[in-house]
Amino acid sequence: MASLADVLVRQLLDGRHIASLATENPDSSIHMVAVWYWFDGTHVYVATSSRSRKTRNLQSNPKVSLMIDARDPAASYGITIAGTAQILTAEMSRNSNAQIHRKYLSEAALADTRVGPVFVAWDDVTIQIAPASVIAWDMREADRQFFGGVLGGNPAYLLPLQR
Repeated sequence: MASLADVLVRQLLDGRHIASLATENPDSSIHMVAVWYWFDGTHVYVATSSRSRKTRNLQSNPKVSLMIDARDPAASYGITIAGTAQILTAEMSRNSNAQIHRKYLSEAALADTRVGPVFVAWDDVTIQIAPASVIAWDMREADRQFFGGVLGGNPAYLLPLQR
């Protein structure tokens, strides 16, 4: 088990990565989607639409998981946070979503009438995640311990990811 204060955890939460958010569908299958996020030191926030599947799922079942990974085969590390979600609306949502948009969009994009206002209109609610558990992994450490550093030190061993 990791903690929100761990260096690796904070590096990922404070960084600009794409996270995967998982909620439970009405038929008990899992709905997973890529999301932008912002961490305020206590909660993780995800901007979204009130009409989205993830929002509708969370209204029925507030359990949620969020995975963030470095997406680099030479330096594979990441975290999974499980917790409870609350849907924020009105002013609380607008403030949180503005933080998320500033994290991922440049000032030019936010000021562009074709971009900034569209995100504001799309993202009319915020998912606030209260983390209950944090799991972290770092394949760089596993490489050092079990493979003597050969995986990270030899680019011919790990194939490049497609982008």
